[in-house]
Amino acid sequence: MVAIASQEEVERRRIVGVNKETVTDVTSTDFPGHHPGEDHSWSLAKFKEGFHVKFHDVPDPLNCSFSLIGVDASIANAFRRILLAEIPTLAIEFVFVHNNTSIIQDEVLAHRLGLVPLKGGKEGLHWLKWFQKPTEEDPDGSPPRDNNTVVMKLAVECTRNEEAEKGETDPAKLYHNSNVYASALTYVPSGRQPEHFPTPADHIAPVNPDILLAKLRPGQEINLEAHCIKGIGADHAKFSPVATASYRLLPAIKLKQPILGSDAEKFARCFPKGVIGLAPLTLSESALPEHAGHPPGTPRAVVRDPFRDTVSRECLRHEEFAGKVELGRVRDHFIFQIESTGQFDADDLFVEAVKVLRVKCERLRRGLGTMVR
Repeated sequence: MVAIASQEEVERRRIVGVNKETVTDVTSTDFPGHHPGEDHSWSLAKFKEGFHVKFHDVPDPLNCSFSLIGVDASIANAFRRILLAEIPTLAIEFVFVHNNTSIIQDEVLAHRLGLVPLKGGKEGLHWLKWFQKPTEEDPDGSPPRDNNTVVMKLAVECTRNEEAEKGETDPAKLYHNSNVYASALTYVPSGRQPEHFPTPADHIAPVNPDILLAKLRPGQEINLEAHCIKGIGADHAKFSPVATASYRLLPAIKLKQPILGSDAEKFARCFPKGVIGLAPLTLSESALPEHAGHPPGTPRAVVRDPFRDTVSRECLRHEEFAGKVELGRVRDHFIFQIESTGQFDADDLFVEAVKVLRVKCERLRRGLGTMVR
């Protein structure tokens, strides 16, 4: 006979305990054989019933926050690692320096250029193919073509400003082009690229045009050509589509005993603003045994929004709260935070991560099929 755990027991197993100096129940137990008599075999129907995705309102398209509910930590971490290292983006890879008389060495300038985030039309970015670098097995690699390489040029020369006032000391007013910014990079379309990057808004350009690349003085100039190719963050951090991609478990706060009066106000101060609220005792509540001695209107601590909590454990340091509160985290509720570098919207990046994981699963399934045969 298959045993069925109570709802209270199921909820208890979902919580990772956060104590004063330790963390308990950190491993999942919902797998076959762990709880005698209980059926924890995986089924698609059960997964669909417990799986949810909830997006949180973030007005910035480059920032995304959502909750992934009902999955194992291994799946959530797979998405995080894919976001960091396996979604292809476009970045400067080769720099051909024709003339550089600035004080910045060619290698340093090329490195700075490679780290400049680029943006462009999404349809064109998906149209671009992979550029194959030369290897020992393939010394020739693939030649630069319109469908695997985007060309950008930078040509800046510093000259004196003849109209500058006498005694002026600000280089920006004394000289023309004293600072070289990312906005000086210009896109040079070739072949079929105008079809896939048709409008100025679709052209390849720096996400932030105000990134400082170099400083020049009269007589100095920079003239170079940069080739952009697709790559992934596992090869170099410049190809990572995110500035950060992280997740945290949803905090859980359980009040085991009432916290009233001045203790309630102190308890609320132990948490970030908005996590704990104060509600006045009603006439019927003040008559309960656990509220004895507290008249109606006495402030009582209530959990308002555990989502905002940082689980600092501050409340566990105070003796008056000992045994009255339990802290924890919900083990299968992951709150993701994605910050895009600008080439794609943050929402789109998670969809791309799902596609990458699906391709990996298909590859594994084909591999297992080959082993069986």
